[in-house]
Amino acid sequence: MRAAYEIHLPGGRVLKTTPVFDTYWRFASERQEIFMRRVLGRTPPWTEDPILSGHRFTNTYRASDRVSQYLIRHVIYEGSQKPEEVFFRTILFKLFNRIGTWESLSTTLGALGWRDYSFDTYAKVLDGMLDKGERVYSAAYIMPSPTFGSPRKHRNHLRLIEHMMADGAPRKLAKSGSLRGAFDLLRGYPSLGDFLAFQFAIDINYSELTDFSEMEFVVAGPGARDGISKCFTDMAGLSEAEIIQVMAERAGEEFGRLGMKFLSLWGRSLQLIDCQNVFCEVSKYARVAHPEIAGESGRTRIKQKYTPRPVPIPQWYPPKWGVQPQSPNISMHRTVLRAASTAERSIASGAFAGGKPDGITSSDSAPSAPPARSTDHRATSASGTAPAAPCARPGTRRSRSSPGPR
Repeated sequence: MRAAYEIHLPGGRVLKTTPVFDTYWRFASERQEIFMRRVLGRTPPWTEDPILSGHRFTNTYRASDRVSQYLIRHVIYEGSQKPEEVFFRTILFKLFNRIGTWESLSTTLGALGWRDYSFDTYAKVLDGMLDKGERVYSAAYIMPSPTFGSPRKHRNHLRLIEHMMADGAPRKLAKSGSLRGAFDLLRGYPSLGDFLAFQFAIDINYSELTDFSEMEFVVAGPGARDGISKCFTDMAGLSEAEIIQVMAERAGEEFGRLGMKFLSLWGRSLQLIDCQNVFCEVSKYARVAHPEIAGESGRTRIKQKYTPRPVPIPQWYPPKWGVQPQSPNISMHRTVLRAASTAERSIASGAFAGGKPDGITSSDSAPSAPPARSTDHRATSASGTAPAAPCARPGTRRSRSSPGPR
């Protein structure tokens, strides 16, 4: 076990870390490299790390995950860009957080929008899904049911959308002034606790409705809090949100200290929301890599296994970010393979193993329109973009879609 590593902060505060702290940075780097290898067309295996290759983990960057990518491309930026329509589509999608539910609604009803919304029509489609034994909600985290009088949760969530629209939520969000202001506004609606309100604020911020920095504000979910507890023996009185801020600000220094060249998202550095997510994922990773270090959850194994599926994962990000993913080509492919091969030959032994490809560059130009819709939305994960199971969630256990509260 490595010697204790201390971080000296301004004001005399000293953070004391565990070995999981170093694993945090190695995990973030290798998970991003797995993602880049897939984007650039490399065939599996995408990593030599046995934990990452055998279990499901979300991407280092939240916006690269499969559900976030679908939200950005096919929900937010397809259809009318009027504020009320963008807000309606985003909240409708995120309350269920399941691509299959969105596509069942859109296949049956056509283009989804507030202008033509009907409670009875939407509820009937969701009723039919449940009657056929189909899931309506994602299992990624528990979605509490608001109390709008129905025994069926999905109907209460439709009423919640109606309530938010009647309250002028799109207009209020546009005038909220900050990411914290958007969070506070959403937090005031029934059943939206701290975690969901923050996640929804981030999702809406992918659109043109708001334009706040992701470095401005963060809320640590339960999974992230567990990861933080595994990384530090002494937080020097800082809150979890302040710890996440420290991580984002020190990222370059810590990658350098460990001799790693982090592949950013085509020039976009890790944001607070991404560092929050990595804490959540490293909490799971440490159950196997560092079983001697217990966190708050008490969990000792990673439930979700992973099987690689070498299918394309086209990426598209909010145009305002100026992120332009590069398409695979022979030159870039060779660069990645050559760098990965060199690094894998020299990698040190230990719990963490994986190549270090480079040659990824950034671009200031942004795509002008979402790419064509992909028809393969099966879950990928450790080397794809699927949401791994529930690391950041408001409840304490996973649940399936059901008529009643979850």
